[in-house]
Amino acid sequence: MNHVEKILRPPAGFASCAALFLLFLASDLSYASLEPRLGSARVVFQTNYGDIEFGFFHEIAPKTVDHIFKLVRLGCYNTNHFFRVDKGFVAQVADVSQGRSAPMNEEQKFEAQKTVVGEFSKVKHVRGTLSMGRYSDPDSASSSFSILLGDAPHLDGQYAIFGWVTKGEDTLKNLEEVPTRREGIFVMPTERITILSTYFYENEMLSMNTTVKNVLYHATF
Repeated sequence: MNHVEKILRPPAGFASCAALFLLFLASDLSYASLEPRLGSARVVFQTNYGDIEFGFFHEIAPKTVDHIFKLVRLGCYNTNHFFRVDKGFVAQVADVSQGRSAPMNEEQKFEAQKTVVGEFSKVKHVRGTLSMGRYSDPDSASSSFSILLGDAPHLDGQYAIFGWVTKGEDTLKNLEEVPTRREGIFVMPTERITILSTYFYENEMLSMNTTVKNVLYHATF
C-alpha cells in the first residue's frame, strides 16, 4: 500500500459506522411519516349525546399529545362543548378558554393560554382522526380540535393529527343528527352539545404496537 492509498482508505469499521449514521438520519428525517401507533392511554369525553373515547399518536405529535393530555388531566374540557358539527366533515370542540360554562381556576387558565407548535405529518384526515384547530399561524393550536366525520384530504399536512377515536361511533352518528345552522363557513348545532365530564385511564392490555395503519395509510404519499 502506498502513502496515498493509506490516507484515502477508510479505517476499519468505517462502512458499518457510516451505514448506521445514514440509518439514523433516515429515521430522523422520516419522523413525521411514522406509522400512527396508539399508546395505551385512553381519554373519554362524556357528552349529553353519548361517550367518545380516543387514544393518542404520541410518536407522531408528542408535543400536541402532551398538551392535550395535560388539559384533560386538569379537567379543562369539563363543561366545554362542540361548537361545530358539519356532517361528513368535522365535529369541532371549542377552545376551553371560551367554550366552558364553568369558570376556570388559575392553573387551568395558565395551561389553556399555551399554544403548541404545528406537528404536521403524512397521516391522513379520515373519519375518526383527531386534528388540531388553529389560526393562520401554523404554531397557533391551543385546545380546540376536530373529530373527523369523513375523509378530508384537503386538510392533510395542514393540521396536526394527534389521535384516533377508539370507541363512540354511535355517539358520532348522534352528533351528525343534531339540527344545525350555518354561520359563515361554520355549520353549528342549534342546541348545545356539552362535554359533561372527562376522564382518562391506562389500558395495560394495549401496547404501542396497536396501529391503525390500514385505515390511515391506505394512500400513497
